[in-house]
Amino acid sequence: MPVSLALLLTAGILIACGVYLVLERTLTRIILGFVLLGNGVNLLFVVSAGRPGLPPFEGSADPEEMTDPLPFAMVLTAIVISLGITAFGMALSYRAWQLFGHDEVPDDVEDRRVLRRRRRRAEDAARLPWSQALSEESRRGALAQSQGFLAPEGEDPLGSDLTSAEDVPQDATEADEGETAAPTRRERTHRREET
Repeated sequence: MPVSLALLLTAGILIACGVYLVLERTLTRIILGFVLLGNGVNLLFVVSAGRPGLPPFEGSADPEEMTDPLPFAMVLTAIVISLGITAFGMALSYRAWQLFGHDEVPDDVEDRRVLRRRRRRAEDAARLPWSQALSEESRRGALAQSQGFLAPEGEDPLGSDLTSAEDVPQDATEADEGETAAPTRRERTHRREET
């Protein structure tokens, strides 16, 4: 069964470009990446069907001369799934554009906190020899457990970086706008009572 090298290369390029775009931070590029990735996989399914044959209707021809219908059924299913993912991604992108004026995916605040804690622990462990660092870590755990998971006096139990200025979102939202935001239900009720 001969396979077209041009179709295989095209499918490979589509998949590679799709993976590259999915790894970007802009939702528009992620959507385009999913579309390219889906088209590349669909092309691989078509190539896997083999050479064209007769239509696969029962009794119309010898089964060896018919085209395998399974890859084409899978392509139809994949088209519907990629259409759904594209519609969902476009809705997310449109909503992000409405709220923030761009569709870039922001950093996760909790990921930044975990990264800072890990770096701080690595710096603390680097100051002590490895055997002492292990015993120091187990001593801290035993102390926290004996006190009912309370942190030592003077320390924040969750870490001092929870209110860092770096964690504050940079995008303006309706709550940040103050006067231009629509009044809440409580404010409207309070205004009615005053009049």
